[in-house]
Parts: sequence; C-alpha cells; structure tokens
Amino acid sequence: MKAPTLANARGYVRVRIRGGNAESFINAVVSKQIQVWDVQRTSFQDFQCSVLLSDYFNLRPILKQTGCRVHVEQRIGWPFALRRVLRRKFFLIGFAMFMLGLYMLSSLVWSIDVKGNDRIPTEQVLAAAKEQGIYPFQWTFRLRDPDLIAKAMHTQLKEASWVGVNWEGTRVSIQVIEATKPDSLKLVNPRHIVASEDAIVTDIIAENGRAVVARNARVKKGAVLISGAVGTETEPKDVAAKGEARGLVWHQYEISSPLVMKHKVYTGEEKERKYIVTGNRRLMVSGFGDIPYAHYEQLQEDNTLKWRQLSLPIGWTNEKIKEVQFASEERTETQAAEAGLKQARADVLGKNGPKARIHSEKILHQKTDNGKVVMKVLFEVEQSIAEELPLVRQFEQKSQPESEPHEQGH
Repeated sequence: MKAPTLANARGYVRVRIRGGNAESFINAVVSKQIQVWDVQRTSFQDFQCSVLLSDYFNLRPILKQTGCRVHVEQRIGWPFALRRVLRRKFFLIGFAMFMLGLYMLSSLVWSIDVKGNDRIPTEQVLAAAKEQGIYPFQWTFRLRDPDLIAKAMHTQLKEASWVGVNWEGTRVSIQVIEATKPDSLKLVNPRHIVASEDAIVTDIIAENGRAVVARNARVKKGAVLISGAVGTETEPKDVAAKGEARGLVWHQYEISSPLVMKHKVYTGEEKERKYIVTGNRRLMVSGFGDIPYAHYEQLQEDNTLKWRQLSLPIGWTNEKIKEVQFASEERTETQAAEAGLKQARADVLGKNGPKARIHSEKILHQKTDNGKVVMKVLFEVEQSIAEELPLVRQFEQKSQPESEPHEQGH
C-alpha cells in the first residue's frame, strides 16, 4: 500500500508486530479500514509496517484478538518534532529572543550617507536630517514619508536646489543637488599690464586699457605694455587694464648629460610581510627572516579599520619587498647631448606656461668631461610676458599764485 496523503504532517509511527497470527492481524486491519503501508516481513512471525498516529491506538483490540504484540521503533512527522521542541523551552525562548533582537537591530538606522554636496558641508546636511528625525540608532518605523522629509530638508538647506531621501534596510541615503549660483564679479583696482621679462614683443591685444607698445618692440622688464590710464590730463580716468601680450624671451641653460645611464630593473622576485598595527606600534605576523636580496625596494600598503566615519587605531600593513638590479646603458656623445636637450626643452616649456613654444635654440658651448656631455644652450621662447601692476596716480600740489619760483641750491 502507498503512504496516505500528508503523512508527515499528520504524523505516523514505524512499528514491529511480533508473535501471534500475523496474517490474521493484517486481515483484521484491512477489514477495519486502518491504513498500513510499507509492510516488510523480518522473520517467520515478525514483520514491520507504518501506521498513522491517529490509527495507532485503534490497533489494541486487533492485537488482543490475534495475540500479537507491538513495538514502536520510529516516530516520524511534524507532531513529534513539535513535541520535541516544546520540551526544550529554554531553546524555544532563546530562539524567540534572538529573532526579536534581530528584528529590532534591523529596524534601527545604522548609517547615513550624504552624496552630491560640494559647497554645503556634510555636517549641515546631517544637522538638517537630525531635525527631521534622521540620526543613528533611530527606529525606522518612526521615520516619516521620505518625500515629506526631503521637502522639509530642502526648505532648511537654502543652497540646495533639490534634496532626495531614501533608505534601504538600516542605511539612509541623502542625495543633494546644489543650486548653481552665478559667479560674483570681482572688484578690480586700476592697474597696468607690464612686461614680466626682457623681451621682443610678438603680439599684443588690449581688451581693456590702451596698448602703448607695438609688435617687434624691444621692452625691458617692468615696462608698461597696456596702460590703465585712458583719460586725459584734464580728465584723468583709470581702469583695470586687461589683455594679452606675448614676446620672445631668452633662457640660458647649462646641461650635463652622462654617457652611461643606470636603470633600475625589477627581477620579479619578491617577499611579502604582514603586520598588525595598533597605534604607533606594529607586530609582524608573517614573512619572518632576513631580506635575501642585495638591492631591493619596499612598497607598503596601510589599512585601517573603520566604523562608519570613525577611523579606529587598529589596522594591518602589507609590505612587499621587491628585488631590483641596476643595468648600465652606454650612449654616444650625440645621444647624450640629444637626451639633455630634450630634458631642457621640457623644462623650459613647463616653466613658462601652457602656450609657450620654443622659437629657436643655439648651443653656445659643448664639451665632454668626466664621462659627461656639458653644454650651454640659449633658448629663444615665445611666451606670455604680461604681468599686473597696480596703478597709483601721483597728485602734485599746485603752487600758490603769489609765490615765485626759486632754484634749490646744490
């Protein structure tokens, strides 16, 4: 016979029937419509079978009638499992308390993330959120609707054009879009544009003010290029001169380039050490022993334990010790000179602005001495020569009409 429906849910027992007339027992069970299944004979007079828990107590009259005895070998199903759990009250209470604690912990706000703020301080956003009931260890079921909180925070944060609030589990995320403000106009005092270097002017454009030099003019450092004085003698007017001035400037370099270059090369061999760090002390936990390399380089990676936005004075350090070798490369005088010139060109362009360009270069002197190529080079560079100089007008006190001029003795 097959097992009845929902046998596990209803509960059943596995029994052994001994002695008496086994065939008569089976016939009597079937006649009383008691469901038994998985019948197995274990000996001439003994056999095993499964019976529902509700039918087990109906076997007594049949056992007396046939002279058989029954022994329960196995109890199977949910009723027996529930009974075992109920016997362990402390376990059940502990499990219930654990689930309750887990639910309570998952109902707290543990962290608050603020994103999108550049000008608005994070502390100001968190203070506004706290006024709306969002702060660490707050119950999530006490929080209002996110849209209402976002609207209230938007009112508090004057420099924000939009605020969004969202939470997932124990984390609250606050997204801020800052309002775009027009750049405030800076008040500029009257000024001249003067030459920052001795140069030959190649280009001059006056956006505000009056250009006082022309192209191809030779100027000294400090000479006025664009004047901020645009008025007349009777009606003086001073403005903030603005414009662009470019010119040819001479830069002299002394270059020393070796004929033999040494390069550092990694061999691929390395050793790793690990440390536990507490405060200013660290304890090695792996990678003991001496360093087996004659030349090496140490690379260190520090990691610190963090809780929310707080850095704890505990962490670990990974240190890699890589073996290095030094390889030598011999160069000709031409190669060494070209390498030195290349480095000097990069330096002169880097020091004189992004729009600087080398107009010409001239090697004034070159010699080979002590394994080096020594050169003196003159670069002619077209670069910006504009520099601001405050305009201070000198007012002279006029003499009285009745006074007569006199000579000052020397």
